[in-house]
Amino acid sequence: MARSQWGSRLGFILAAAGSAIGLGAIWKFPYVASQNGGGAFLLIFIGFVFTLGIVMMMAEMALGRAAHSSAVGAFRKMGGKHWALVGYMGVLVGFLILSFYSVVGGWTIAYIAKSIGGEIISSDAKVLGGIFTGFISSPSEPLFYHAAFMALTVGVVLGGVQKGIENLSKFLMPALFVMMLVLIVRGLFLPGALDGVAYFLDPDFSKVSAKTIIDALGLAFFSLSLGMGAMITYGSYVEKDTSIPGSAAWVVLLTTVVCLLAGLMVLPAVFAFGFDPSAGPGLTFITMPAVFAKMVGGQLFAVVFFVLLLVAALTSAVSLMEVVTSFMIDEFHMRRVQAALLMASLMFVLGVPASLSLGIWSEYTLFGKGVFDLLDYATSNVLMPLGGVLLALLAGWKIWPQIEVQLAVGTRSSALWLPAMKLTCRYIAPALIGFVLVNGL
Repeated sequence: MARSQWGSRLGFILAAAGSAIGLGAIWKFPYVASQNGGGAFLLIFIGFVFTLGIVMMMAEMALGRAAHSSAVGAFRKMGGKHWALVGYMGVLVGFLILSFYSVVGGWTIAYIAKSIGGEIISSDAKVLGGIFTGFISSPSEPLFYHAAFMALTVGVVLGGVQKGIENLSKFLMPALFVMMLVLIVRGLFLPGALDGVAYFLDPDFSKVSAKTIIDALGLAFFSLSLGMGAMITYGSYVEKDTSIPGSAAWVVLLTTVVCLLAGLMVLPAVFAFGFDPSAGPGLTFITMPAVFAKMVGGQLFAVVFFVLLLVAALTSAVSLMEVVTSFMIDEFHMRRVQAALLMASLMFVLGVPASLSLGIWSEYTLFGKGVFDLLDYATSNVLMPLGGVLLALLAGWKIWPQIEVQLAVGTRSSALWLPAMKLTCRYIAPALIGFVLVNGL
């Protein structure tokens, strides 16, 4: 059966950017940056993204196109049967992430409904915090929205590569940028907002610790969709004459810009309304409604914002669903419909205890973490970096000639940077990621 392909290079870039620009950039980045001191964390994060991040992204895309297969098949075909285990780990990461990611995606649908009803249009931090806490700790309401989000994700994946994923990304990603810029401009005019800008952009290196570096690397991998098989799978759909380095550079740049915009959108509002900048996962859902309450037509802006937050969540979720769906199609020769529905059902089931761990099951922990936090930590701080180390070793040592061929296509002056990338894959990436990984355990 002929393998699907992207309809255009732009479609591929926007789809890959859509995979990367999700809740990791808009929901997770502001609160993780806040918890790690703002500006100093931002610099470390950008450093990781434009060095290890772009190298790993190019390696994943090149591996996917060279093998013309999804994660497991790519590692098996290029590295040998034992390397297929790394591909299985990537599929597992995608499966685990989407299980709890879908829960958060469901929150965005719930907040669209709450915006339409006017329930969250308030500038009172205690009221907004109470609404959010009450919602996520409910035993049933978040599960309904978790199911709705998973159904939306499946619907897009069933449309296929061009009609589903690519068409969605082309329309919705530009809309997300425009809406974020509008909200940033409005937020900057709030009294006290510039304190938030200073906190976000002014680096205080006295707050940097080993945890800061670990979190920055973990978030870089999470935000760029690395180590989960997504870029390998998307790379397998890339035409042979498309420049992978140029495409990867655009994806990394767009993702970084959105992370910066997310920080400028959320943190000035945090300071303007006197919220706690290290409040955690609820930060976006608590601060943004307070901004809307101060705006003319705020209710409409609230609806549009949470629709676009849903869009960002959906484009990333689709890439994760495509990883596990493509795996089932390639490895077990299942039809796309059967594969997507089976995987969605299993991920929904795992998402149930993740959601309940934020409420009635909060006292049940493993390694001191509830199910939701454990899934987040295990994927972002352990499995994804580990996958990055193994991919770098495979690309740098065992299959570098094939990777080099893929990266040289459509690229000028490749002789200037390819040796540096080879050196990074062989020595720098495994050593640095490995050091951070070990310290994070």
